[in-house]
Amino acid sequence: MRIDPAGWPFIGGALLIGLALSVTLGNVAGLVFFVLAGFFLFFFRDPDRTVTQAANAVLSPADGRVMVAGKPTGEQTPSGDWQQITIFLSPMDVHVNRMPMAGRVRKVSYHPGRFLPAYRADAGDLNEHTEVWLEHQGQTIVVRQIVGILARRIVCRAREGDTMQAGQRFGVMKFGSRMDVFVPVGSVLRVNVGDRVVGAVSVIAELPR
Repeated sequence: MRIDPAGWPFIGGALLIGLALSVTLGNVAGLVFFVLAGFFLFFFRDPDRTVTQAANAVLSPADGRVMVAGKPTGEQTPSGDWQQITIFLSPMDVHVNRMPMAGRVRKVSYHPGRFLPAYRADAGDLNEHTEVWLEHQGQTIVVRQIVGILARRIVCRAREGDTMQAGQRFGVMKFGSRMDVFVPVGSVLRVNVGDRVVGAVSVIAELPR
């Protein structure tokens, strides 16, 4: 299975420390770090996906559970009129992020902030996040990668002007986090609060025709 490149420093570091401890203090001392290396392999896994192909479909950008499906819940939402889908990623979920639609990246912006638990309603306003504006056939959607109490690092590989495909990998969030997706008001939401979604597979909304 593919491992996201952001994971190799963690995996390699844990293996090296484990090996050093095993040599100097014995196998038991190094075991903790070997187990930790195994967790990092699991966490940064990047499985292949059969991307759902459907006209006007907004795909889930991540694996996780839907926390919000409706009106925006925060005060610092992107300018404009939107509906919001929020997906919470536990440490057990795949944390590689995928583009919800094909289109051109209009803007990528980084917002410094706090590290509140990602499930809090105000985490989207207060926590550190990266915001990607994607234009699809004249309509715009906004994707936010938001850190949580454990996630302290966002990797966003999308750049302004990039042409992206639906389901294309564009980043990863490290150790538990959340994603907010903002779609135009006329969109039809296809998920409800509590639903489990799979990145690049689950349809979470359909844009107005």
